Amino acid sequence: MTTINTTSKGMRITGRIITILLILFLLFDAIGKIAENHYSMEGSVALGWPAESVRTIGIVLLLSTILYAIPRTAILGAILVTAYLGGATAIMVRVHMPLYFCVIFGILVWAGLFLQDARLREMIPFKK
Repeated sequence: MTTINTTSKGMRITGRIITILLILFLLFDAIGKIAENHYSMEGSVALGWPAESVRTIGIVLLLSTILYAIPRTAILGAILVTAYLGGATAIMVRVHMPLYFCVIFGILVWAGLFLQDARLREMIPFKK
């Protein structure tokens, strides 16, 4: 049984828009942490991170985001960004804050790729 998986222009464009918006947000967050921006530092310390760890967290996020942004390594990048967001979700649970933002971001990371890549849709099939 062969299936023809194609990606329509609309799906591809929607997936790219989602992915680009996520990449921009993640880059903004990573650069803020690396530059030790006042707001990034304040927010991270309030969540329980030692101030000296914030730059390292930003570097990890930056590297993961770069891998996510490169089409050839996007799946690896999505796995790493998902792991990062899993850690963020755990922190939110620990400090009794809403975790919907991290969860929605994680879903969107994969939704953007899912809409663009027929091979990924083949690996994660949804029944009609």
